[in-house]
Amino acid sequence: MSKQTEIQWGEEIIAQLGGSNEWTDCTLGEVINLKRGYDLPKHSRKSGTIPIISSSGITDYHSEPMAKAPGVITGRYGTIGQVFFSDVDYWPLNTALYVQDFKGNDQRFIYYLLTAFDFEQFSDKSAVPGINRNHIHEAAVSIPPLPEQRAIAAVLSSLDDKIDLLHRQNATLEALAETLFRQWFVEEAKEEWVKGKLPDEFTCVMGSSPPGESYNNAGVGLPMFQGNADFGYRFPSNRVYTTDAKRLATKFDTLVSVRAPVGAQNMANETCCIGRGVAAFRYKKDPTFYSYTYFKMRSLMIEFKEFNQTGTVFGSISKADVDALSVTIPPLEIVKRFQSEVKPIDDKVISNTNQIQTLSTLRDTLLPKLMSGEVRVAY
Repeated sequence: MSKQTEIQWGEEIIAQLGGSNEWTDCTLGEVINLKRGYDLPKHSRKSGTIPIISSSGITDYHSEPMAKAPGVITGRYGTIGQVFFSDVDYWPLNTALYVQDFKGNDQRFIYYLLTAFDFEQFSDKSAVPGINRNHIHEAAVSIPPLPEQRAIAAVLSSLDDKIDLLHRQNATLEALAETLFRQWFVEEAKEEWVKGKLPDEFTCVMGSSPPGESYNNAGVGLPMFQGNADFGYRFPSNRVYTTDAKRLATKFDTLVSVRAPVGAQNMANETCCIGRGVAAFRYKKDPTFYSYTYFKMRSLMIEFKEFNQTGTVFGSISKADVDALSVTIPPLEIVKRFQSEVKPIDDKVISNTNQIQTLSTLRDTLLPKLMSGEVRVAY
C-alpha cells in the first residue's frame, strides 16, 4: 500500500490511498435493480402531497405513492444523467427509472454512485435521448463494504446538507430584502417623487461579443458571459474566457439577459466581459449601492420580460428599449437608508453563495474520487 495522505474532515479522516483492494468488482445489476416508472396522465392526478418525479425531478404532486422512501430516481427518457433522492414516498413517472431493490446497500451511497455514473455512454443518441435499464445493469462497477458505503455517504451528505441549508437561508434573506424594497418604494412611495426613465437613475452598459478567436476555456483573460445560459443563483458561472473584451461589467454590477430569453438576472462577482446577450447596470449617484440596484432591477423584470414576445425569431431588448423604460426615482437620502439597511442582508446572500460554490466544488471533486476508491474514508 502506498503512503497515505490524510485530510481532516470534521471527525472523519479522508485518506489518499493507492487502491481499493477491499472493494468488490461486479455489475450494477448485482448492486441494485432499476425499474421503469409508471404512467400518470394529468387528468388522472389527484390533489395531494406525494411528489411525482420524472427524468427532470419533481414535476407535480399526487394523492398516493407508487414507491416507498427512501428513493433514488434517474432519467430513462428525455433528460438523462440527473439523479434525485426522495426521503418521502413518491410516484416515479414513466420517463424515469427508480431503484426498486437496493440489495442491502446503503441508499445514500447508491444515490452518489449513480450521480457519478456515466449515463451518457448508454444513451441511444436519438433526437430525444433514452437509455435501456438492461444495458445499464451490465455496467461494471466497484463497490466498497457497507460500513465504508455509509462513511462515504456521510461525508458527501454533510456537504449537500450544508449547501441545502445555505440555499434555504438565501431564499429567506432575498424574500426579506424584496419585501423591504416593496415596502419602501412601492407601498410608501410618494406622489412627489420624480418620474423618469431608467438612464436617469442607472448607468447601463450593453454587452458586445468579442471575436471568436479570443475565446478560451483555460482561464486566460477575463470571464465572458453571453446570457441566461451562464447565469447561476446569484453569480454567473465562469465557463468561457476572452483575451479581447469589448464591454465590461464591474464587481457587483447587476447583470440582465437582453436576448433569448430577456429578463434573467444575476450579479457580477468580478470584473468580467459581457457579450451581446447581457447588459450591466449600476446606480449613477453611487455605484457602491449594489443592493438597491439589484432589487430595483428585479422589480422591473416584468417589463423586461415583455420583450420576449417581440422579434421575429427570439425576444430581445435594445439599448433604446432599455432607455425608454419608465421608473419612479426616489430621493437619494431614502435610497441611502435602504442601502444601509439591506446591504447586510444582501452581503449575507453573497457570502452564502460563495460558500455554496466552494462546497459544491469540493463535493464535485471528492465525488468521483470517493466512488472510485482513489480517496478513502476511515470508518
